[in-house]
Amino acid sequence: MFDRKEKSAGGRPPAARAQDRPRAAPESDWTERSDMPVYRVVLWPNRSLSPRARRWVMVLVALGLTAPVVPYIATPIFWGLLPFEGAAFFALWLSFRRNDADAQLSEVLSIWPDEIRVERREPSGRVLRWRADPYWVRVMIHVGGRPENYLTLKGGGREIELGAFLSPEERTRLAGDVEQAIQKALRSQP
Repeated sequence: MFDRKEKSAGGRPPAARAQDRPRAAPESDWTERSDMPVYRVVLWPNRSLSPRARRWVMVLVALGLTAPVVPYIATPIFWGLLPFEGAAFFALWLSFRRNDADAQLSEVLSIWPDEIRVERREPSGRVLRWRADPYWVRVMIHVGGRPENYLTLKGGGREIELGAFLSPEERTRLAGDVEQAIQKALRSQP
């Protein structure tokens, strides 16, 4: 999810988990800048369920899976159904765990008058970095393909995807904001 006012996406960031993630060794020419960027946005996947709501879903599913088995308690049918009920509940639990791991994905886009940077932190802890001169960067929306309104930045000899986990409308809005920020950065060059 992208929020134009807060320059962030996906609701509240998983800050507590982000601090615990291992960091990859920085590239030799990638140094932190002390000057403020003209534009900075942090993107991450949308979280549709809070931890409390997820617990309620798990409780309701457990009750729903238990209801059909109750009449068969203490019969051979109960023991035949129990592994399938347990497997269904375990599969749901595993999918929530996988969703938590995937939610640690984030992308940070920063634009200065002389440089544009994208830093992507993957759930595995791997950090991917890209940078280019804003003058040569082109913001491209691929309308006809799949996924719809696929957003890429092209420059520095590479083309990278940006916000692939956002909705098509959010990617379109982000593309416009990034294009405007690049133009603003280029106008502010000395």
